[in-house]
Amino acid sequence: MKDITTYPLRLPNSLKQALKETEEDGSSMNQFIIVAVSEKLSAMKTAAFFDKARQEANFETFWRILNRKGGKPPREGDEL
Repeated sequence: MKDITTYPLRLPNSLKQALKETEEDGSSMNQFIIVAVSEKLSAMKTAAFFDKARQEANFETFWRILNRKGGKPPREGDEL
């Protein structure tokens, strides 16, 4: 990683202590925070993607496709 920046992070003592306990499994506090921030950003971007898709959805077409006639009945092995 070439482009790395530092950021002074203020944490409540209780949270810092809880994070220190994660170091026992071999990961550093820094590594844990990076993963946590990455996961949160990913979740936020995913939610925004699906919100945009929902806003652009054509529900009339959705229901027409969902309720169309035809097709074949499920075959053996199609069950969950």
